Amino acid sequence: MPKSEQNVLVLQGGGALGAYQAGAFQTLFEHGFNPQWVAGISIGSINAAIICGNPPENRVEKLEGFWEKVSSAIAFSPWMDGPKSRHAFAEFAAATTMSYGVPGFFRPRLPTAFWPFGQAPALSVYDTSPLEETLGALVDFDYLNDKGPRLSVGAVDIETGNFAYFDNRKIRIDARHIMASGALPPGFPPVEIDGRFYWDGGLVSNTPLQYVMENAGPDPLCIFQIDLFDAHGEIPADLADVQQREKDIQFSSRTRLTTDRYRQLHDIRSAAQRLAAKLPKELQSDPDLALLLATGPECPVTLAHLIHRKEGFEGNSKDYEFSRLSMSAHWAAGTQDVQRTLLHKSWKSRLIGKDGLQVFDLGATDD
Repeated sequence: MPKSEQNVLVLQGGGALGAYQAGAFQTLFEHGFNPQWVAGISIGSINAAIICGNPPENRVEKLEGFWEKVSSAIAFSPWMDGPKSRHAFAEFAAATTMSYGVPGFFRPRLPTAFWPFGQAPALSVYDTSPLEETLGALVDFDYLNDKGPRLSVGAVDIETGNFAYFDNRKIRIDARHIMASGALPPGFPPVEIDGRFYWDGGLVSNTPLQYVMENAGPDPLCIFQIDLFDAHGEIPADLADVQQREKDIQFSSRTRLTTDRYRQLHDIRSAAQRLAAKLPKELQSDPDLALLLATGPECPVTLAHLIHRKEGFEGNSKDYEFSRLSMSAHWAAGTQDVQRTLLHKSWKSRLIGKDGLQVFDLGATDD
């Protein structure tokens, strides 16, 4: 019998689109998926902290609290009566975000902060101190560090340009680490932690999948990766489409490359194991063979890939359009894609603990 799987949740960055992840988590939780490990980047790190920083029975409620709070500024649109009006409302909502910020998340700095000859010139357009207060209200950091699932969030060291992961199995995580993971410049300011300054991990890679793969143990993994930008799309029809498509490509962030790479690494490891069985005993301890045998994750991996796919009303501003209407639509899309995946015949018939990497992308299919 195969060992039981370790459930892992991998959450990509994507601003306002992160409500899709919250809806997906709600449905996973309702189907008994209890993650032992959650890894996130940017908005994914905020969702991850809320999940890991609360007992299982409170997680959905706390996620709802966050997403209702940050979407409270623009809660309705009485004049909408068709697709064009819906799109116009989304653009209006995004412009409101840029002008006034988001409750409980960020607010504009005073114009005087941008005076270049001041004693402390601004390093960002917005002030994110409201997010620190929100995290303090919604995340129990003692629970997160002492009792919660493993949490890993990625950021970028500004001076070296290197990726840095903050992992509650290695350090005690607090609000600074979550805010560092989501400090996307020039909108948000860098975050100082122990004398180092960090920006959003999405500048290097918008998904923490590679970190999970590189730090996996011997037990089988069942990973739900929830991405917010779709690498696939149509040829742009105008300049606005160009900007949106550029963002999708940039922040879809190598998910397919990562999965292809680890499939190849697993094949190398398997070939090395077969080779070792054929070699004479005196060569089986050769260091070159040992290096090949250590290639790739040693555990079987099942990866369910869920992707937020562009809604008809969305434009280039979709990741900073925080209206209640759009938040609800994204949340609902996440629940629907998880339901479709879990009910799909391919998922139901999968082999738990099968050697290698199994990838399922079933959220948008009905076959």
